[in-house]
Amino acid sequence: MSWHVMTKSVTVADGERALVWRDGQLVRVLGTGRHALLDPLHRLTVQLFDVVKAEYPADRYAVLKAARPDLAAELFEAVETGANEIAIVSLDGRPAHLLTPWQSRVYWKVATRIDVERIDITDDVRVSARHLAMIERNRPGIVTEAVVENHEAGLLHVDGKLADRLAPGRHAFWAVGRKIEVKRLDLRPTALEITAQEMLTKDRIALRVTLTAFRRIVDAEAAVATTPDVDAWLYRLVQFAIREAVASRTLDEVLAAKASLDAELRDYVRARLDGSGVEVTELGVKDVILPGEIRELVNKVVEAERTAKANLIRRQEETAATRSLLNTAKLMEENPLLLRLKELESLERLVEKVGRIDLHAGEGAGLDALLTQLVRLKAPDAA
Repeated sequence: MSWHVMTKSVTVADGERALVWRDGQLVRVLGTGRHALLDPLHRLTVQLFDVVKAEYPADRYAVLKAARPDLAAELFEAVETGANEIAIVSLDGRPAHLLTPWQSRVYWKVATRIDVERIDITDDVRVSARHLAMIERNRPGIVTEAVVENHEAGLLHVDGKLADRLAPGRHAFWAVGRKIEVKRLDLRPTALEITAQEMLTKDRIALRVTLTAFRRIVDAEAAVATTPDVDAWLYRLVQFAIREAVASRTLDEVLAAKASLDAELRDYVRARLDGSGVEVTELGVKDVILPGEIRELVNKVVEAERTAKANLIRRQEETAATRSLLNTAKLMEENPLLLRLKELESLERLVEKVGRIDLHAGEGAGLDALLTQLVRLKAPDAA
């Protein structure tokens, strides 16, 4: 831009427009090229603007529109949003700007095609997949996204009120002017370890009991409405149950009646979980931890019981063996032939350990007499 005595020279490049003002009023719009403006009194003001994918100040547009509505309509595209309305502005077919409710922006349209898509979010808070691909996802306070896994239940809350249960997948919601919260609950069975504090039995012995519970959520809506933290609530509930069960039993009963104790705990917890949407599939005592001195006494008692049981078994075996010997002796006394057979068995075992045996039949006796006298099953008749 250059000045002469009577004229003003203005050069407008490609992608630019020049607005000519006289005494604060718009009089001309200059396109691309070199322009000579007659201005002997220096009353003209020239402003150059980039018009390619560019914006124009909204407040100055309002003044221009009031003075020259024809030029405002020719040069600009004004986008204004109302309450509960979102606008996506595309420049030459590419999404460029996202307008939230009660926003106003003005774009040059002389070199750029302006497309505006308006979205009413009064009733539907969901963002469609097409709109989600058009907007910037890193703008907090406009869009909220959540991914629900296959093993989860997703609960959509709008302004603190349960609005819908979400299927597994990816979801996006308009968060403008409202509070969006997606609560995800794991529906798989989950193990919960419960470590009880020190408690007293009926006979005033201090001990600690650790338990294991397996729980799963069967009704996500009921579970969310019942408690904000399922595991913490179940943890306290089981602690109360084990305290009540231990306080009504002696130490021997706690150690001996584990099955009945587990059943009592399950019944107690399940009765209080009824209607909460949470189910306890298994609940049982894992460990019973005794104080050091009590543990030593219990070990001594157990050792004494085992020793006494071992002595009893040994005496029973000795008695049985003695009774068997007595029965055998009575049979031999009543049957001499059985006694002779027993002698031969003993002789056979003895002979097995002898390397050589010499037999002498005596003078005048043959081999037949030797064998007859060696093995005799019946004693000779008395003279």
